[in-house]
Amino acid sequence: MIVRLFAGFGLLVLVLAGPPPAVGAAADDPASDDLQARLAELLEPMTGERPGAVVGLVRGGELVAAHAVGEADLSFGVPFAVDTPTNIGSTAKQFTGYALARLHEQGRLSLDDDIRGYFPDLPEFDEVVTLRHLATHTSGYREFLNALALAGVRIEKGDWIDPDEALALIRSQPELQNRPGAEWNYNNTGYVLLARVIEQVTELPFADWMARDVFEPLGMDHTRVRPAPDVLVVGAARGYSSDEDQWREARDLGGAMGAGGVYTTVPDMARWMAELGGFAHAGPTVGELLTTPFEGTTYGLGLMIQDWRGQRRWQHGGGDLGHLSMFHYFPDLDAGVMVFANHHELPPDLLEDLAELFLADHLEPLAQQPGSDGDELAEDAPFEDALFDRYAGRYELESAPGFVLRFFRDGERYMTQATGQPAFEIAPVGARTFTLDVVGARMVFEVDEDGEVPALTLFQNGEHRAVRLADDDAALPDLADFAGRYFSAELETFYEVTIGDQALLLRHRRFGPLTLNHKQGDAFEAEFPLTSVDFERDASGQVTGLRAGNQRTRNVWFERVD
Repeated sequence: MIVRLFAGFGLLVLVLAGPPPAVGAAADDPASDDLQARLAELLEPMTGERPGAVVGLVRGGELVAAHAVGEADLSFGVPFAVDTPTNIGSTAKQFTGYALARLHEQGRLSLDDDIRGYFPDLPEFDEVVTLRHLATHTSGYREFLNALALAGVRIEKGDWIDPDEALALIRSQPELQNRPGAEWNYNNTGYVLLARVIEQVTELPFADWMARDVFEPLGMDHTRVRPAPDVLVVGAARGYSSDEDQWREARDLGGAMGAGGVYTTVPDMARWMAELGGFAHAGPTVGELLTTPFEGTTYGLGLMIQDWRGQRRWQHGGGDLGHLSMFHYFPDLDAGVMVFANHHELPPDLLEDLAELFLADHLEPLAQQPGSDGDELAEDAPFEDALFDRYAGRYELESAPGFVLRFFRDGERYMTQATGQPAFEIAPVGARTFTLDVVGARMVFEVDEDGEVPALTLFQNGEHRAVRLADDDAALPDLADFAGRYFSAELETFYEVTIGDQALLLRHRRFGPLTLNHKQGDAFEAEFPLTSVDFERDASGQVTGLRAGNQRTRNVWFERVD
């Protein structure tokens, strides 16, 4: 749910009638037996006394092969099984979108309703924020998890987050971050609000409505919404994070019902793929609403709608602090692949391997983008290790100033880290191309005729060009100008900026110190939770405050108070 870099439409064809088909591999099916054996071979490196994973391959609504490895509970040595309930993080957004589309089709709400019609105490801005804006990540509201991190909530340590936090933050937001509908910026706040809207319309708790109207009719008997991290899910996989070669329990994020918080199994998600295969239960109108991208994006109502290797693909990934999921469905093949894990240490090419294993005959080679004139490195040329040293560095998205992708080595691994997010291993698939399948991203570096690398293009939810930042953009300003205390009325929190060893340090009573690395002018960058800091001066040149952000929540004003 919190792990994201950035997150065409075709008409649906009704191919199913009646109840969903039975789930399970056909008996004595040599093809299924072969798939099963190859899945076991693919996952063999993740076996043993460590957190686990489960994968599933689905065709025609039937789970034709599945395999689980590792452990669901390290404390008691409980093995991961194919039917172990697992937290799927943001992959759950498609269920909220589905429920919303059904209520819209039934006339009980409209996607074009003003959110203030449901919460009149929210701030009134110049333009209306609709339910559709919330569902497509285009609202302009702060992303509440990232905003709370700026305020000192230690999300990574499992701090309790109240269900009302998202609403409370919006009530104090002084202005929208973008005009509604004008910018796609992945945002859990919208889905938290949509869950509350569904509760108002149905007069039932969100978890109860989802069980009654979505999961039970589809035969998803082992799927449920977990309303809060302290609510028990019997038999579920515990989440884990790695820390200095040790595994630690990771508590689920709180306050995120609607954006995540769904526990499900691979067999149940096969039944969900059966519904996606024709929307036999909800009907084609709901299917069209769910899978129509918002204008200028590739995002529908909780699903990313993309073309991938010659096939239409509806997909979503998800992550909680100790869980990870990937869910890809190919409507023209009526087939899909899924991966669920109770940790984040999956091989970066696992999903690619699964797709090749299951659907190779239907997939084109990875799409190639033409190189620039005179480029000595065609994208489909073979990759060599020495090439990565050309690409290592920082690249800032033109469409989102302050959002930087950093590329670096970690031993023998090639890594990328986006502003405000963990580092991930990336896989080379050509001389200039790398993939990050866990979030469905591809990065293509530009190489000019002199062999220099001025930019790259990020392919995820569209195309986003990022320009390379120089190692030393500008002379370092006088650091004494910035030292002092700063207060944000919006977040009700203080920052203290001091001078360290040739650098600024920023402290909060619950995190830090963070080193503020000079970017240019009065702009600095740091590590999460505070990835961009832009100081502001008055007409006399005195620093009066700073604007802090981490991409999903940005430009939060802190006034200088010393």
